[in-house]
Amino acid sequence: MSLILALDSSSDACSVALNDNGKLTSLFEHAAKSHTQRLLPMVDEVLATTGYQLSDLDAIAFGRGPGSFTGLRICLGIVQGLAFGANLPVIPVSTLESMAYAWFAGQGSSSAGKPLLVALDARMNEVYWSLYQYKSGSCEPQALVPEAVMSPADVVQQVQALNLAALSAIGPGWHYPELAVLPAGNPSLTCLPDAAAMAVLAAEKFRRGEQLPVMEAEPVYLRNEVSWQKRQRIRQ
Repeated sequence: MSLILALDSSSDACSVALNDNGKLTSLFEHAAKSHTQRLLPMVDEVLATTGYQLSDLDAIAFGRGPGSFTGLRICLGIVQGLAFGANLPVIPVSTLESMAYAWFAGQGSSSAGKPLLVALDARMNEVYWSLYQYKSGSCEPQALVPEAVMSPADVVQQVQALNLAALSAIGPGWHYPELAVLPAGNPSLTCLPDAAAMAVLAAEKFRRGEQLPVMEAEPVYLRNEVSWQKRQRIRQ
């Protein structure tokens, strides 16, 4: 049993959720340029609604990426301030995994047969993406490929190599026309990361003891990691 607060501002939306032993209280707003102004008031509102204080929490979860560089830094900075002041551990949660969880939870057993390709727009003609499978008996979807950032054409090449007959598709990264050749039906472009889903996944991670000291928390950018790997290859 756990009491976990989750925050996310990795996309054009920002969200806050409290998971009180499985009971969720959440706020979600489209706030593309006002994450800094909105996250803390949303935290205050969720805590006031539920009657809890920061000192009551077991941990604070956050969307660790991939996503907007600025949004990730804003969220992590706020989480570090809250967690450090209340002496709480933190739980990083993948934005892509949380989107997959929310989709599978919403679709129920009808989604069990098809893999789900989650894609966020990474700009510069690239997407953040991964492929997930519904995992029976677990709230956590199974990742079939590692999270990555690449061009839509490269995504198509990798997915076609898997010889999938059909798949489901969510996320604004699907606006790239190159992805239309994949057997995805009608992608849901409006799906975004949501702290409510992260709060559920974070509770499972907390149960397994996967929380971190606040100063060890880091965002996952993916693109920076790719650039670093390229520089290393050039040096070699």
